[in-house]
This record gives sequence, C-alpha cells and structure tokens, in this order.
Amino acid sequence: MTTNLNDLTGTWTLDDTHTRLGFVTRHAMITKVRGSFNDFTGTVTVPEAGISGAEAKVTINATSIDTRNADRDGHLKSNDFFDMETYPELTFVSTSIAANGDGGVDVTGDLTIKGNTKSITIPFDYEGTATDPFGNLRAGFEGKTVIERKDFDLTWNAALETGGVLVSEKVTLEIEVSAIKTA
Repeated sequence: MTTNLNDLTGTWTLDDTHTRLGFVTRHAMITKVRGSFNDFTGTVTVPEAGISGAEAKVTINATSIDTRNADRDGHLKSNDFFDMETYPELTFVSTSIAANGDGGVDVTGDLTIKGNTKSITIPFDYEGTATDPFGNLRAGFEGKTVIERKDFDLTWNAALETGGVLVSEKVTLEIEVSAIKTA
C-alpha cells in the first residue's frame, strides 16, 4: 500500500460498483433525503510529475438518479429539477488537483448540471491503495462539499405552512471513490 500521493502515477478508472456519487439535502426543514447517481464513468490521470499535474473527468447519466422513491425520482427527472430530457448528463472536469497538507487532495473543477457550469472544490481524504483478489490495484478516496441548487438553475421549491421550504437550497455532495489502475 502506498501512502504517497505522488506514487499514484498512471490512469485510474472509477469502479462504478464500488464508487458512490451521492448527495444529501434537507427535506421539509427537518429531515434529510439521500440519493445517488448509479450510472457514470470517470478517470483520473496522474502524470510522472505527480499529483499536482493530475486530471479528472466524470460523466454521469442523469437518469440514474436514485433516492429510493420512484415518485421523487420522477419529479427530480422532470423540468422542475434536472430536465433530464434536455440535459441527460452531468459532468465534472478538473481544473486543478493539489495535495492539501492533510494527506489528501483538493480537487477543483467545473461541475455542469442542467447546462450551468460552476467551479467547485472537493477536499478528498486519501484512504490508500490495495491490491484486490483479482490483481487490480485500487486507490480509495472520500470527499464532500456543499453546493447551492440555484447556482445550477435547480430552483423549484414549495413553501411550508409552518415556514421554510420543502427542499433546502444547500446540497451536500458525498463521494466515495474506488479507482482501479489501468494496465
């Protein structure tokens, strides 16, 4: 197992069966709704120069949204939220990746949702590497950041009789990565 981020040279592919691209937001001001996107592809390329020259790209099939409630998922797919017929993909393309001094990396890049692109930074903890039983070298990372729905034109909401709104403006992105080194 390597603990040095600069030892991760090469191309890494997100393992979609062991990676979670999740989110959580407040519902009715008192509870949380969690969900994820289950269909995506992603790669991270780390050059010989080290992690500071790395590049990451993730493409998400928007229709793969899953909040464990078919009615809610249908509403999220509609024009009220993601308008998935018009915008079938969400994308993230890194603009910089740098070691953060805590043993992890800060990944800054352009997140595009519903045709709106905003720069975000996701601090990731580096969990290390391991060779799985099939001989694949894996690297693990966990990160999260908060975005504002309105920045991506996700503005639908409903006022509550008790005050407040049905859906929080803030959404926490929760990302757990298992990446396999490409031979």
